[in-house]
Amino acid sequence: MNNQLLIKEKLQAKLKNIQSKSDGSPITDLQLDKTLVAEIEQLTTELESVNPNLNPLLYATSLLEGAWLLQYSTAREIRSIASLPLGLKLGKVYQVIDVVNKLFFNLAKVKHPLGLVSGCVKVTASFEPAKEDLEPLQNKRINVYFDKRYLSIEKIVGINTPKLNPFKVVSANNPTNRTATLDITYLDETLRIGRGGDGSLFILSKSE
Repeated sequence: MNNQLLIKEKLQAKLKNIQSKSDGSPITDLQLDKTLVAEIEQLTTELESVNPNLNPLLYATSLLEGAWLLQYSTAREIRSIASLPLGLKLGKVYQVIDVVNKLFFNLAKVKHPLGLVSGCVKVTASFEPAKEDLEPLQNKRINVYFDKRYLSIEKIVGINTPKLNPFKVVSANNPTNRTATLDITYLDETLRIGRGGDGSLFILSKSE
C-alpha cells in the first residue's frame, strides 16, 4: 500500500469512529477534545502533501462534479448550524457541484428527534477559478459568491408540507470587504479536502 492510501485510510478510520456516535451529521472541532482535533489536522496535512491532483481546476474537474457529504469541519457556519434551537438536530450536510455551469448548493438536513418536524436549509452559490498573481495556471483556489438561502419545512408529524417548502427565501451572506475563497487541497475519486480563506477546514466524501 502506498503512502497516500495509508494516510487516507488512517484519516477515514478516525472520522468513521467519531461519526459512529452520530446520525451522519458532520463533526466539528468544538465537539472533540483538543488532542483528537490535532490528530485530525496532522493526518489531513499529511494527506494534502501527497495530493494526486495538484491542479484540480484544470485536470480533475470530472472528480469535482456531483454530490459530496460533509464529514468534518472547523467552519464557523457549520459550528453554528450544529447548535440549533427548539431541540432540532442537524442531519447530513451535502454539497452538490455543477462544474460546467460553475454552480453549487449546500444542503443541510434538519429534524426533531421525536419526529415532530423535519426540513432543510439550502444555500445556492456560484464560483469561478481565482486568478492569482503567483500562479500562471488556474490551480486550486476558487472564488465563491453566495446567492440565496432557502429555509424549508418538509414534514410536520410525518405529513408532507409542500407549502412550507420553502417557507422563506433570503439573500445569503457574503463576507464584508473580501471575496470568499476555497482552496481544494486534496482530491481523488472518493475524498475531497478544502481550506476556506478564513482557515476553516472541510473534509467531504463522494456521495451517490
